[in-house]
Amino acid sequence: MNSSSYINAQDIHKQFSKGSESIDVLNDLDLEIVSGDFIALMGASGSGKSTLLNLIAGIDTPTHGQIVIDGIDIAKLNDSQRTKWRTNNIGYVFQQYHLISTLNAEKNVELPLLLHKLNKTDRKKRVLAALSLVDLEDRAHHKPSELSGGQEQRVGIARAIVTDPNILLCDEPTGNLDRKSGDEILELLQGLNSEHNKTIIMVTHDPHAAACAKRILYLNEGKVSTKALQ
Repeated sequence: MNSSSYINAQDIHKQFSKGSESIDVLNDLDLEIVSGDFIALMGASGSGKSTLLNLIAGIDTPTHGQIVIDGIDIAKLNDSQRTKWRTNNIGYVFQQYHLISTLNAEKNVELPLLLHKLNKTDRKKRVLAALSLVDLEDRAHHKPSELSGGQEQRVGIARAIVTDPNILLCDEPTGNLDRKSGDEILELLQGLNSEHNKTIIMVTHDPHAAACAKRILYLNEGKVSTKALQ
């Protein structure tokens, strides 16, 4: 194991059962990521990209193997330990935004903080700081229906960073956006990486988006590779 690796996944296998059949999604996968890296993860649909993100987030556990992040093998944590670890270390950005339509931007961003022991004043300070970082402080009281798609994704990113996590996992963050809005989101992610040292893993099908990362990795036949399948 490389001692400089911040995320180190070794010999990862992940199987899912479909009736009496076992399906191997990830097979003997190894992955090393240093702190402050920005990885674009590409691969065919169904290759296991989102599964890998969920394993790194501690949402799911591998069938076999270890995932060591900052010295902690999260695969060995129980459910409550993984939840607490995830709350403190992971920010997740989704393609579909997953904002609550009845809440304004400020309240949507505040949601992760409700799991932390913070008073109302401290929560508000963190929320406004996160909205300012994504240049949306003037939309704090707007509901999702009053925002553009790009603005909704910015709210999603503010929600992901409001707890100041070390790792951002982005699953097709520009997939529902036009090129201009998508480029703005990619520029924002680059800034979070370069200026705030967030370690970012971004799943994408878009070569243009992938080119904004520091490295491009491919998920082929259950393993990570530096080259795409021909």
